[in-house]
Amino acid sequence: MVLIEFLQTSSPAFITLVTILGLLVGSFLNVVIHRLPLMMEREWQCQCDELAGKEPEAQEPFTLSVPRSRCPQCSHSISALENIPVLSYLALGGKCKQCKTPISKRYPLIELLSGVLSAIVAIYFGFGWACLGGLLLTWALIALTFIDADHQLLPDSITLPLLWFGIFFNLFSVYTDLQSSVIGALAGYLSLWFVFHGFKLATGKEGMGYGDFKLLAALGAWLGWSYLPTIVLLSSLVGAIVGISLIILRKQHRDIPIPFGPYLAAAGWIAFIWGDVINQAYLSWSGLS
Repeated sequence: MVLIEFLQTSSPAFITLVTILGLLVGSFLNVVIHRLPLMMEREWQCQCDELAGKEPEAQEPFTLSVPRSRCPQCSHSISALENIPVLSYLALGGKCKQCKTPISKRYPLIELLSGVLSAIVAIYFGFGWACLGGLLLTWALIALTFIDADHQLLPDSITLPLLWFGIFFNLFSVYTDLQSSVIGALAGYLSLWFVFHGFKLATGKEGMGYGDFKLLAALGAWLGWSYLPTIVLLSSLVGAIVGISLIILRKQHRDIPIPFGPYLAAAGWIAFIWGDVINQAYLSWSGLS
């Protein structure tokens, strides 16, 4: 109780604690981003073997916690001291302690991203349930962003709980009222569903995946239906800029799919923190307010 009262009254201490927590969670998110798609692939392979009447091959356990993190080059097990967010990477010089193989810079960058975004959430909401929900949303969006960027996949094991958590928090009107939350979930899913099928009828191609529908539904559940236009416009604008840039600068073929989930996640988080400011600025600029 004393600690809770101290965090309630001391903003610097609370923000510092949340930032450290964000860094630690960022380390775990690296594991989720790497392992969850592989776990899903294993599960799909087992299901395919069962349907084909084959005996599934015996494999070592592979979950988010088993086996321990290790170097992919020399299989050196990562100790607790080698797994301190950011600091261990710097102390090791960005290389494996045993074989000196370079460690991807993305690991500390994701940890830093998680820490910085967590700090912003703590500053914006302060101590309370709104901050807790904001942290859960932030961490889930980070994981979804990088999984979709790597595999063009938005796992149901993240998007669906995220949707229900949004409705749960708004059952108590933490971010919006329950009616707006439920309508936001429905409108978020159905809006991209109609776009998907309209595009498919017009071109014969699939412009996005069902995971994008579920992600926008989850964001609608957290923020309410009124923020959906802002999220869609922001994500479409950034996606178009990035897509055109890749085609021009990298000579990437226009038929190569570009995942939409990262842009939805980024736009959703921006709207979550600064949505009111953006909406007011737009209304003022357009002369509607």
